[in-house]
Amino acid sequence: MSWFNKSSDDFFLSTVTPDGQGGKRVEQFLGLVNGEAVIGANIFRDMFSSVRDVVGGRAGGYERALSGARQAALEDMKDTARQMGANGIVGIDFDYEVLGETNGMMLVSVTGTAVRMS
Repeated sequence: MSWFNKSSDDFFLSTVTPDGQGGKRVEQFLGLVNGEAVIGANIFRDMFSSVRDVVGGRAGGYERALSGARQAALEDMKDTARQMGANGIVGIDFDYEVLGETNGMMLVSVTGTAVRMS
């Protein structure tokens, strides 16, 4: 299982609960928080992606869209946590789901536990 820690503008994000590493310690658990973002695939991105499938390579348009959706979901979750008085989120989990009748949309969902760190 992979993990990440990210600390910026006095806000701590981690897929694991730190145990005093790096001077960070959970003072109080405030509750579950989540964020979601849905992206739709457009015809041009689909067309170029299918060409990439044939000739090989990475689908840059999809990667950028997915990265933007992941960042939007994280920001949504951080905003909710800040409203609860948190300065961090631990136990973060990312989920991805294809949606729509023609599988034309993707949901990026992120959940975690809002905490107050020392």
